[in-house]
This record gives sequence, C-alpha cells and structure tokens, in this order.
Amino acid sequence: MDVEAVVILVDREVYRYTKNHLNDLQQTIVALVWQGRKYWEIADEYGCTEGHAKDTGSLLWKLLSKAWGKKVTKSNFRSLLKRQLKSLTKIEQTITELTSTAVELVSSNTLNTNFFGRQQAIATLQNLASRGNKIIVLQGEGGVGKTTLARHFLAQQGFELILEVLMAKETANIVAVASVVEEWLQRDLNEDSGKEFGVTLARFKRYLEQHRVGILIDNLEPALDNDGRFITSHRDYVELLRILASPQVRSTTIVTSRDRLCEAEIDLTHYRLSGLDLAAWQGYFDAHQIETKPTTLAPIHQTYGGNAKAMGILCGIIQEDYQGDIKQYWQENCQDPLVKTDLKNLVASQFARLQRLDPQAYLLLCRLGCYRYQDAEVSLPGLLCLLWDIENSQRRMIESLRNRSLLEFAGGRYWLHPMVRAEARARLQSSPQEWETAHRQVANFFTARIIRIDSIQDGLTALEACYHYLELKDYAAAARVILQSRENQWGQFLTLGTTLYRLGIVQPLLTAIARIIEHTEHLRHHSELNNILGDLYWTTGKVHQAIACQQQTIVTSQNCRQLISQTPENKHDLYYWRMLEVDSLLSLGLYNTDLWELATAADLFQQVIDLADNTKHHSWSEKAALGLALVNSHANASDSPAYIVSRLYELIIDLEDQIYNTGRFAYFMQILGQILFNHRQIEPATTIWHRAIAFSQSGHYTQIKAKSLIGLGKIERQHNFDRAYTYHQQATELLDKIAAKCDLAEAYFQWGITCRVKDLVQSQDFFQRAIAIYRQIPAPKQIERIRSIIAE
Repeated sequence: MDVEAVVILVDREVYRYTKNHLNDLQQTIVALVWQGRKYWEIADEYGCTEGHAKDTGSLLWKLLSKAWGKKVTKSNFRSLLKRQLKSLTKIEQTITELTSTAVELVSSNTLNTNFFGRQQAIATLQNLASRGNKIIVLQGEGGVGKTTLARHFLAQQGFELILEVLMAKETANIVAVASVVEEWLQRDLNEDSGKEFGVTLARFKRYLEQHRVGILIDNLEPALDNDGRFITSHRDYVELLRILASPQVRSTTIVTSRDRLCEAEIDLTHYRLSGLDLAAWQGYFDAHQIETKPTTLAPIHQTYGGNAKAMGILCGIIQEDYQGDIKQYWQENCQDPLVKTDLKNLVASQFARLQRLDPQAYLLLCRLGCYRYQDAEVSLPGLLCLLWDIENSQRRMIESLRNRSLLEFAGGRYWLHPMVRAEARARLQSSPQEWETAHRQVANFFTARIIRIDSIQDGLTALEACYHYLELKDYAAAARVILQSRENQWGQFLTLGTTLYRLGIVQPLLTAIARIIEHTEHLRHHSELNNILGDLYWTTGKVHQAIACQQQTIVTSQNCRQLISQTPENKHDLYYWRMLEVDSLLSLGLYNTDLWELATAADLFQQVIDLADNTKHHSWSEKAALGLALVNSHANASDSPAYIVSRLYELIIDLEDQIYNTGRFAYFMQILGQILFNHRQIEPATTIWHRAIAFSQSGHYTQIKAKSLIGLGKIERQHNFDRAYTYHQQATELLDKIAAKCDLAEAYFQWGITCRVKDLVQSQDFFQRAIAIYRQIPAPKQIERIRSIIAE
C-alpha cells in the first residue's frame, strides 16, 4: 500500500469520526510513521520542533483510538492500519455491490422517468454559461420545473461542489444572507468564516476564484418586492450576487424565481422557462405505464399549460385512485369547478380529494407543512414523529403521498414542493391545536435526535428546534434549546449556544438570541443568553457591547443571590448564580485585557479569585489567576511569575494532567505562553505555544492557533527574521478570516515590531492597520501603546 493511499485512508477515518480532515502536519506524521521515521525526522521534514510533532502525533493517535475502538500508538500504527484495511476492504466490497445495484435502479427508474423534455433548455443554459454569464435567473410559474432543471443542469457541469439555499416561503422566515454564506464556508467548504459580513464575503469570493462551484438559489421571489428588488430587510443579498457575478469567480449560479429579478447593478441574465410540450407529457405517462391517447392527453395538457408539477400530481392520482385509467379520470374531472388552469388550484383540489379518500394521509401532509426544509434534512424518523396519534399504516400513508406526487423524496430525505408546503402550512395553521402540537413534536424530535455535537451539521440540526418554538412564540422553550448542554467534539459538556459559538456559527446564533432575549422573563435563561451574547460580541470586535452584556448578567446574579436564603435546600441555586457571576467577571477581565485596560482587568481577575478560590468554583479562580499573572507580566516583566504559572506548566507539559493537558484548556495555554515569554522564559513559552497549536488544530480553534503563532513570531524575531515574518503572516491571515478584531490588531502590531529591523515602511503600515482597527472598537489605550512604540 503506497504512502498516498495510507494518508487518504487515515484522513477518511478521522473525518468519519470528527468531520474534520487531517491538517498538513498530521498528514506528514501519518506518511512518515508509515515509512518508519522518527519524530525528530518528522519535525525536520515539516519544519517544526520535535516536541510539537510529538504533541500533534499523540493527539492523532488518540483520535484514531476512538475511531477504531483500539489503542493506537506510534509503534503499533502500521500493524493496526493493515488490519483496519482488511476489514474496510470487505465492507467496501459489499457497499460497492449495493451501490452498483442502487445506481442501476436510479438510472433505470428515477432519472428516465422524472426528467423529460428539457433537452433544449439544458442546451440554452449551457450556451448562456459558456458565454460567461455567471448568474442565470431561471424564471417561470410555480411547478413548471425550475428547480429540477437547475439541479439537473448543475449536476452535469462537473463542479467540485454544488451549494444550495432555499428561500423560505414566508418573508419573515427568510434566512439572513450572512448566515447562509457563513454556513457554506464552515459546513460545506471547511473554511473559517469572518465575524463580519464583508470579511465573510471576501473569504467566499477568494474560494470561488480558486474552485469550480455550482450554486443554486432556489425560490427567490419571497425576498423580492413588487418591483423585483430585494426587500429592505434582505438587501444584503445584493452583495452576495455582486460577488457571484464577478468575472474572476469560477462559479455558475442558477437562481429560480417566479418573478423577474430587477437589480440593475447586478450583471445577470434571465431565461424564461415554459411548460413541457405534449410529447414530454406523453413520454412521462408512458414511462409510468399509463396508457394515453393524444385525444385524451391533449386537453389535460392544455388545461395545465404543460406544468411539470401538475403532470406529476395527475399521474399519481390516476395511478393511485383510477388504476391507471386516464380516460375515466378525465371524464369525472373535466367539468369539476376545482380543476382550473393553475397549479395552486390543482394542489388545493388534491388536498380536498385526499381529505375525502385518505384522511390520515391528509393529516400527515398538513403536518409536514411545519418543517422549514432548510438547514436540517427531514428523514423517515422526521415523518414518523408527526404520526404521534396514528399507530398503524404509517408507511402506507407516506407511500400514498409519494405516489400522488405530494411528497418529494431523494437521497434519504423528504420535502414538499413550495406550493404544496404553502397549502399544507395554511391548512395546518387553521387548526391552532394541530399547529402547536406539530411544531412541538418536531422540536422534540430534533432535540432528542442530537445527543452529541461532533460537527457543524449536528449543531445546526439541534438549533432547528429553536425555530419551531419561535413559530409558536414560545420564547422560553426556544431559550431552553440554546441553553441545553451536550457533550461536544472536544469532550466538553456545554450549552448548544456555547458549542455553536466555538464552531464558528455566529450569525444564526446572534439572530436567534436577538429574537428570544427581549421576550425572556426567566432570569436564569436571560442571564445565560446574555453571557453567550457577550462572547459573540467579543469575537466580532464589539467589545463594549460585550461588556454591557456581562455587566447585566453580574447585576442579575448578585441580586438573585441576595434574595435566596443560605439554606441547604437552596445550595444549588446559590452555586448557579455564583458560577454565572464569576464566569462573567472572568470574561470581563479578558475583554478589558484586550482593550489594554490593565488596571481594570487586574481588579476583575482579583474579584474572581476572591469569590472562587478554594470553593466549588475553583477552576474559575485558576483561570483568573492566570489572567492576573498575564496582566502583571505586562506591567512588571522583571518580577518572577506567579506560582500558578510554573504549576500549570508542570501539569500540562511534565505530568500531562488530563484536566489541563486538553483542548478544553487550550485558550489558557496560549495565555500561559504569553506570560512565560514576557518573563523571558523563551524555551517553556515555545513548548507551551506548540502544545496549544496542536490542540487548536485537532479542535479547529483558529483563534488559539493564531494567537500562539503571534507568540512564536515574537520569539523568532530575535534570531530568524524570515521565520518570524512567516508566523506573523500566518497569524494575520487566520485572524482576518474569522474577523477577530482585537487579536487581528495585536497581530499587525507585533508584525510591525518585527519588521522595524528590516523594512520601516512596512512596519509603519502594519502599525497604522492596528491603530485603525483599535479606533473602530474603540480601544484608546491600545492606540497609546502602539504610538509609544512608534515614538521609541
């Protein structure tokens, strides 16, 4: 087995378990360990320290141990991988056989019977794309087949990836474009998004300039006003389209809409899609074994204008209810006043008919109108959860809906055509009790479905429950969704909100909390949401808003503690409010350190120590002691570091204590590195920063990696300018991607100091960039700090 194949196999196994690919160093370790090389050789090959290579290797073996269920070490890696390969080969042979059969079935049944009469449309789209049109608006009436055609066309173009966004039918539920692009970057492209929309768009554009990507923006019309322009609340979609229309991108975007898109500044072209011709209808009915004659089919085709969705619904009705006799169907329905020339009336008539013929299937169809069909896929269990009061014939009902073309299905997921969903939603909403019960059932389903969060998709699926409670204006339940704790991929037991924040899913979380918090009367929920909101604001550079959130949480916590009597039965409540208070105080200490308000930060850290030291909240005290040591190291670098510094270094590096030598403590590891550096303990600082980087890479903590790289740049500036320059460059690129403003300003500042020895012009440029960011925040004492260095 060659080295490349080994790396691919291990990468696949790690991705299967963590949803993250191997980074460059991990790939190097896999390849060279397979060849029998030692860690010092790996370090030399990759260009890092032997200690960093060992730390990264140790974390990799732990990941593989969990993935394979056997203890993996450097020494047994080769033998275990060979055994794993044999096992996987047998499984893959079976999968290949099953897949081949499935592909044959799909090829013979699905594609040929569900895509007819669009050869000319495909050729037209191909011609438009080949002429350099980056955005093509596929316009047509509902049900004409716009989405089916768009997906079919994009699937034929050989793109590396196809991204989709479906507009909500209701304007109020349209997802903000910032959330859409953020999720594409994080979930689909495995890239860090920015915390600001402009940065996120720039990052997305850079990706599209380097990769061939197909993009589908489906069902756009709810986002447009009467003039075909984006409504005020979603004008940011114009910025996305401007990026997608850029000549530099290698993407092709198909937009489907019933209405014309009239944004004059966007370079796009329209293609009007009409109904299928009679020959296509004839072929479709023939493929579904319904015998037709032109004299019978022609008036039906004319009645519905060749509408593709109407064709599917009619075919399903004739098969299901008329045993394939199209003539009998038309004789009974040609004079029916419900049968009119548009799809909306046809859909309504089929709901009415289904209600008469199969009341239980009708009930399921209406309940399916509560799903959003956006971030989370709806699989079979998602359908079954809506049949809480129906025990028998559940699968028969699902088949009944599919056979009538009222329920779409592909790739294990179900959804409703937008017009079918609109009718289902309206009918469900007309029954308040059904409306509420359906949403609660689905919310409970999503909550129970996600036990552990190992990926961005897991987090988004768990968050889906929040949207269903918001539909009911049950803000307390929506808050509980965000505040429910689960184990995550880093082995932490954290709230959904905190885990989403660490995964980089900022915009959906900000939007949800903003809708909930002002309606939340429950003091605990309000305070916890404020606590999460503070961290969200901090990472996006809105430090003063972050401070306001934490201050409000502290006031609430203190007031609540004063109202609780000091009795044994109240000990949990007393613990909780103290925990929230010290957590917010610790956050305020970190925020003020970033603002260079060192005296304020020191006072806040000391408050945490006074409240938490040697109590059940002692872990906060340790972190605060480290924060205080950092502040003191900035002010008095000549003094010896606090005892906590040497103790934590020993626990992490020498003893590899499981509480501290873990990704959960990685943020404070890089703080420890800063303290050691400030006290001129260069070798320990280097070691701890490499350890922090190893954990940050395995856990995708971009911010921690970047802050550690800044530190390594400061170390190397004394001896190796080129290496220091590279570290600074890598750090600023990472921080620019995620728009961590305070850290980005610090990165430019330190880069400027490094460049003073070789390039004064570039040094001044970096200083001015740092000042500009601090001025936006604002952080006047940081600006003073930089200007004092410039004046030296």
